[in-house]
Amino acid sequence: MAEILVLYYSRTGDTAEMARQVARGVEEVEGMVARLRTVPPVSTVCEAVEDEVPSTGPPYASLDDLRECVGLALGSPTRFGNMAAPLKYFLDSTGELWLKGTLSGRPAAVFTSASTLHGGHESTLLTMMVPLLHHGMVLVGVPFTGTALSLTRGGGTPYGPSHWSGSESRAALDGEEKRIARLLGRRLADIARRLAST
Repeated sequence: MAEILVLYYSRTGDTAEMARQVARGVEEVEGMVARLRTVPPVSTVCEAVEDEVPSTGPPYASLDDLRECVGLALGSPTRFGNMAAPLKYFLDSTGELWLKGTLSGRPAAVFTSASTLHGGHESTLLTMMVPLLHHGMVLVGVPFTGTALSLTRGGGTPYGPSHWSGSESRAALDGEEKRIARLLGRRLADIARRLAST
């Protein structure tokens, strides 16, 4: 079975739920499996070290997770129109993979969540793509041929799924947002499968 790495950071649980939906979509494609991974928060105390395994949820990502995947879905909450620092911190540690071209030619996709409707969904998705392009990855978006994108009243863009949680971060993913996330997972897995077979 080929694996798609679904790598994310989540604070309130919304991005984690999106990751689970993307993973469901991945596993709807025959022969494909999702590997869920997260990253630890960044500490302002230089000596602080997180346990290697979080108390709940999926394990923390390692460079081996990236080496072993045939595709990558990357998710982050929106922080001032950009990805959250913990995910950026992890990506900043991937220079060794970049030097070797390890991820070059593999498909990748991005997803995000924000508490405000105009809080930078699209700019976060676009800036998350930049390090993936530097790695030589092939970006996969959400086409309008997937009808959920035309029906959404919350999050969702052609650049990738998004979720609008409301100012108190209490709104759960709605049906369209879940469908868009699963659509992206299926599309990413299908493209990864095709690329791996060539």
